[in-house]
Amino acid sequence: MLVMGGIVGSGIFINPYVVAGLVHTPALILGAWLAGGAIALAGAFIYAELADRLPKVGGQYAYIREAYHPLLGFLYGWICLLVIHAGGSAAVAVTFAKYFHVFSRSAIPEKLIAVAVVLVFTVVNCLGVRAGGGVQSVFMLLRMVAIAMIVACGARLIFWTPANAAHTAWFPLLDRPPSFDLLTVFGATMIPVLFAYGGFQTSNYVAGEIREPRKNLPKALLLGVMGVIVLYVCANFIYVQALSPAGLAASATPASAVMSRALGALGGSLIAVAIAISTLGFLSQAMLSYPRVAFAMAEDGVLPGVFARLGSRSRAPVAAIALLGTLISATVLLGTYEQILSYVVVMDWLFFGLSASCLFVFRARDARRAGAAAQDLGYRVPGHPWTTGVFVAVAWLVVLNTIYKYPRNAGVALCILFAGVPVYFLFRGRARRLLGSK
Repeated sequence: MLVMGGIVGSGIFINPYVVAGLVHTPALILGAWLAGGAIALAGAFIYAELADRLPKVGGQYAYIREAYHPLLGFLYGWICLLVIHAGGSAAVAVTFAKYFHVFSRSAIPEKLIAVAVVLVFTVVNCLGVRAGGGVQSVFMLLRMVAIAMIVACGARLIFWTPANAAHTAWFPLLDRPPSFDLLTVFGATMIPVLFAYGGFQTSNYVAGEIREPRKNLPKALLLGVMGVIVLYVCANFIYVQALSPAGLAASATPASAVMSRALGALGGSLIAVAIAISTLGFLSQAMLSYPRVAFAMAEDGVLPGVFARLGSRSRAPVAAIALLGTLISATVLLGTYEQILSYVVVMDWLFFGLSASCLFVFRARDARRAGAAAQDLGYRVPGHPWTTGVFVAVAWLVVLNTIYKYPRNAGVALCILFAGVPVYFLFRGRARRLLGSK
């Protein structure tokens, strides 16, 4: 549930229309979602081995620190705190507030609603992993029900009331002759698709708090990603079949379009509730997993030690959870979440690729270590180094494409990233004293 909860957000309800605007046949549209699923599954294999090698709290922060240098690990945690986690979560909180207004017609300002829901999840997750994980499982089940509802209602529309559905032609397979242009356009579809598939790596943040992480986390990653691939492909099949590629490209809310055709106004209302539930589920997962990065950094002495303290009863990093809740709330109230969200993409995929490349470093160390073959090597990525190399290349191609299209936002993101360098050196002396005392 944690793995699937980190992936399934609002993207599956919105991003398919972006894909259909780029490629115009059912085969290419579904092919894009299958290709994105294959890339996500390759990432899941990689993160499964990383989790097996370093079943520690902090996930990517721990991998980059151990493979390369503590400074790079710190910069990842720094950009997570200020951009990736705070900005993305703030935007999702405000999205919930907008849909809450639709249901309740409340006069309460949207920003206050958004802050209130962030504070609720902050308190819940301060009670411990069991409480936070229970809430997360409930919301993930509700999201699965929402997608299943789209698939079921869409199937009813297609097979029982075909007059209301589009007449989708599955041939020809391609919308243009095979060419470099087709390849580049199909590559462009990977941006919205990979956004929708991103997030599986966040489960590794809590590896140190999972029973038998070397056994359970790899299985969770692989089963969770495969489950999401099934959900996403089924939903997109329904979108294409019920609306046609042209109709899908013309609808910015394809889920609402399908549900409205199937059930009328009631269907539109139901899917609005489903999207609101999806945003709450994402926030639940974020508040459960994201604070573990600050906790791991504080344990290393590169953040104040208070963020490494555990609650006496909950055994949860209460101060780290409160820090994230404060940063998200401040971002909402300052109104800068939309601007920060535009910086998230380039940083997120930059560190996706860097984290995956850690596997090459760890494998090389194994090869140099005497007697490595006699050790229990545990889980290993199939097809390495080719599968790992392809994943790293795709991640960094996304980064380069984002820099090309949005140079100003990418430049600001890089400035925020490098601003963390002096902060690291400020805390480095404390980190050395801490390590020296162990």
